[in-house]
Amino acid sequence: MKNKLIDLNTAMQLFRDGMTVMIGGFLGNGTSEQLVDALIATNVKDYTVIANDTAMPGIGIAKLIATKRVRKLIVSHIGMNPETGRQMSTGELEVELVPQGTLAERIRCGGSGLGGVLTATGLGTEIEQGKQIISVNGKDYLLELPLHGDIALIHATVIDQAGNCFYEGTTKNFNHLMAMACDVVIATAETTVEVGELDCNYIMTSGIFVDYILKGVA
Repeated sequence: MKNKLIDLNTAMQLFRDGMTVMIGGFLGNGTSEQLVDALIATNVKDYTVIANDTAMPGIGIAKLIATKRVRKLIVSHIGMNPETGRQMSTGELEVELVPQGTLAERIRCGGSGLGGVLTATGLGTEIEQGKQIISVNGKDYLLELPLHGDIALIHATVIDQAGNCFYEGTTKNFNHLMAMACDVVIATAETTVEVGELDCNYIMTSGIFVDYILKGVA
């Protein structure tokens, strides 16, 4: 079995300028603070972040926004982080707002190899601008394209050393979807166990999707 445990310095070497990073969680809950801090500790810049939101000042993704090294955000809302709104208003940060359900489905499509999702959400609003409208059985839908990332920073409740993950509570938010939609996946967890200790009936993300586990976190 491949040893997936890496230290902080090795994790930092996986980041590069201009990459697309998916980060799980909801308002900072279920987000890997350790991996966000690792990204901040590098000199990487001009990257795109795909996440549900930008949390609140001082928490999770908000710390990335404060460093001003994020070039573009693809998120469902930014209302809890005034700095994100300020950077968007001044043109310092490009923000693509996506309805939350559509965002989740676009990520799922990226991880499942699908060509996109048809949804009526956003029809007749600014969201439809520049997008293809497809009629099915006389009803119009927007074609929303898949989202794919270079690297996913995920956080599980329990992970074994093969990378099999169990999510509980807020860690369920986006972490599983993002683990399937990126080329490289780095994980942290509240608890790390040996292979065989995690009941296979509770595995939500198979270890085949997880490339690295940041050691020394749990």
